[in-house]
Amino acid sequence: MMEKSDIGRIIEMAWEDKTPFEAIKQQYDFSEADVIALMRRELKRSGFKMWRKRVNSKSVSQKHGKKKEFELSQSREIL
Repeated sequence: MMEKSDIGRIIEMAWEDKTPFEAIKQQYDFSEADVIALMRRELKRSGFKMWRKRVNSKSVSQKHGKKKEFELSQSREIL
């Protein structure tokens, strides 16, 4: 069982725009799917929906580090 402080920190990291899921995985051994499940369980429904919308928006795509690296490599090929 995780401590409440760890759960709070994971939620805080998940809300931060510049913290990728990979950092959460490295620090807490929580995959992206685990973070989504935690957020769904711990947040109110409206808060969870807002968070998912934010994470999936283009302006916060750095949450997905691999996706960002792929997008950067594609943009370099175009140049």
